Amino acid sequence: MKISGICYFARASIVKENGWHLLTPRHQPENSVKGHLAFALKYEGVDLGVLKKLFELLEPDEIRKMVQESITGAYSRRIWFLYEWLMGTLLDLSDAQSGNYVHVLDPLQQLAVTGEKSKRHRVVNNLPGTPDFCPLIRRTEELDAYISMNLKEKALLISSNSPKDVVARAAAFLLLKDSQASFAIENETPPHDRIMRWGNAIREAGKSPITNEELVRLQNIVIGNSRFVKIGYRDSGGFIGEHDRDSGIPIVEHISAKNEDIDSLIRGLVAYSKKVTHQLDPVCAATAIAFGFVYIHPFVDGNGRVHRYLIHYILAENGYNPPGMIFPVSSSMLHRITEYGAVLRSYSLAILPFIKWKATKDYTVQVLNDTIDYYRYFDATEHAVFLYRCVKETIEHDLPEEAHFLVRYDTFRKTVQDGIEMPDTTVFLLYNFLSQNVGKLSKRAQEKEFHALSQTQIDTFEQLYAQLFVE
Repeated sequence: MKISGICYFARASIVKENGWHLLTPRHQPENSVKGHLAFALKYEGVDLGVLKKLFELLEPDEIRKMVQESITGAYSRRIWFLYEWLMGTLLDLSDAQSGNYVHVLDPLQQLAVTGEKSKRHRVVNNLPGTPDFCPLIRRTEELDAYISMNLKEKALLISSNSPKDVVARAAAFLLLKDSQASFAIENETPPHDRIMRWGNAIREAGKSPITNEELVRLQNIVIGNSRFVKIGYRDSGGFIGEHDRDSGIPIVEHISAKNEDIDSLIRGLVAYSKKVTHQLDPVCAATAIAFGFVYIHPFVDGNGRVHRYLIHYILAENGYNPPGMIFPVSSSMLHRITEYGAVLRSYSLAILPFIKWKATKDYTVQVLNDTIDYYRYFDATEHAVFLYRCVKETIEHDLPEEAHFLVRYDTFRKTVQDGIEMPDTTVFLLYNFLSQNVGKLSKRAQEKEFHALSQTQIDTFEQLYAQLFVE
């Protein structure tokens, strides 16, 4: 269940109902900063963005006194650690000398890494990122159900139960399908050679580490002809949306990170990718990195396709794909394009009211306030659930469907060629004509491309098609 709110209710026990976490009056916290912080950590988990804004409003001495009052308490030590971690400054406190080590993130509430001990605070820092970049993902019933499905093993089982040549051909078809879909999502229909170049890049996903240079190399492949597009990170503001037809003023749906913040954010994203490898659930790790990248939007163009490449990268790096196989995640996203857009907008529109900006002379945007934390810290739970739906579809539908099709097509081709001498390309043409005409060879095709076939042969091939391909 997704918890969307917490309130107190005159009842004897805690209830989770319709997205609400209903607590009893005895759970009401002490009406102080410390009381509310401890309550939030216990029942709501860690929200780094909210904590950072709160800490910026409080005097360091207020936090110091709060911690000192109960320095052995678990919540006090977690608050202490989070303050110093987020603010990058030490409080005037001696290192903790007692108290059992506690996790900064409750692993029952939020996904976390194994972590390292901080002796100063006597906590285990199991945050998946660094202060430069650390999206978090809440555990929900739906997400936990997806994680427990062990889809990785399902994919390996499907590939191992299919002939090796079929798996290799299915991999090639799915790779092409994914490349085409990634461009289609951006409403682009590039020439075949560009699609193939991008497919080759995806095939190599997970082999080269994520670096600034690698990201720019990928952008180069995506863009192709760069006469009108700057290659490399932006040196001005960026947004997603439209322009007013008359005035040219931006109609904004998402505002990208400020260009002066890009280096720090990408440095954090790279560090996050290294930290979560083989530590965090691969689909969830891919979610945080890929969606974090697309929100930062570091390039003038090519962000969407590189964002989807990063999903392939993390899954491949963590051994989630069967050997030699790339899941056509972009294809599934294209099928779910409305849901995909809604997930992207769920955060973009939420932060938009807090970003001050003005239109520039070149019809883009200039951000006027400090916004870097909006791109460092966000809740990626909805995004993870969405990506899991896509991965599940590719494993339970696309992969077996493609393998099953190839087995049936091989039977079709062999049977046709056993009955008549026909080149592979002509067999494929025959299959296409039949599939386009509900299993029947059109009169035009009979008179032109397949005029050499007898009526008996045509009837035989139509029956064969029906046996193999008509459900």
